[in-house]
Amino acid sequence: MEPVTAPTTLVWRADVLPGYEQSALGEVTLVRRVETPARPRAVVLHVHGYNDHFFQTHVADAFAEMGCAFYAVDMRRAGRSLQARDKPHHITAISELGDDIGAAAAAATPDAGDLPLIVHAHSTGGLAAAIWASDTPHPALAALILNSPFFGLRLRAFERYAMRATPTIGRLRPSQVIARVPSPYTVALLDKGGWSFDTAWKKPGGEPATAGWLGATRTAQRRVAQGLDIQVPVLVARSDSSGPDREDNPHHQEQDVVVDTDVIAAYAPGLGRDVQEVVIDKAIHDLSLSAPGPRQAYLDAVGAFVDKVLG
Repeated sequence: MEPVTAPTTLVWRADVLPGYEQSALGEVTLVRRVETPARPRAVVLHVHGYNDHFFQTHVADAFAEMGCAFYAVDMRRAGRSLQARDKPHHITAISELGDDIGAAAAAATPDAGDLPLIVHAHSTGGLAAAIWASDTPHPALAALILNSPFFGLRLRAFERYAMRATPTIGRLRPSQVIARVPSPYTVALLDKGGWSFDTAWKKPGGEPATAGWLGATRTAQRRVAQGLDIQVPVLVARSDSSGPDREDNPHHQEQDVVVDTDVIAAYAPGLGRDVQEVVIDKAIHDLSLSAPGPRQAYLDAVGAFVDKVLG
């Protein structure tokens, strides 16, 4: 597929979130916070994860308080961009998501006034953004913030062995669904966290993964393991521990139950020449959706990093 390119003129219309607007960008959707700082010093582009979309308006508010114009992208086959014919989140190469990030960056940067660009990316979006920032970054890219990037899963020995075959299966039968996993994590965001989002776009029952998606993310993780060459400052944030995504996990609401934080710690130093790491105690997978204490600790760390980058 050809990379998604931004139109010369964005056509904004009211978004599902009050105080926000959206514009189509080919197969993806760009969202912006209508109210911006009087004199913004940067533009932030938020990138979501798997079984996800942009709904974290408190994150947008925090970036606005930092003096940043805020945008988000709902990538192909996800959230606002999802079409009836789509297999949600299906891809066959991580570069497809990189194209979506690139298109959103190319549209948001001039719309905000050609400011320095900061990309804030979560989970699978963090994996895609890291490779995009290393391979084909936007010229305005000034910094990258990774919120629990999907660098690896907590797997048992037989599961690690089975995962080795996913790139091959992904090439031969990319649309085949090979993982149907419920998501107590997402259920808890609603029932215990008190968050509100569209459950058609972020499903409490989980989103079945295709062989293409699993193969693409596994291949991307191998690339990250070998080291990347990101030329801008990178903040890599993670919880202090990982655990099982089960309702009987007594620490379910205070640890990452999606990705392996030890893998994040191992791969982070190899992302580029200027990498800062921050560990948030008792945080969940999306650090910004944690309990109030760890959530604020994360946003404070992000704010300090933005101040450092922008001087």
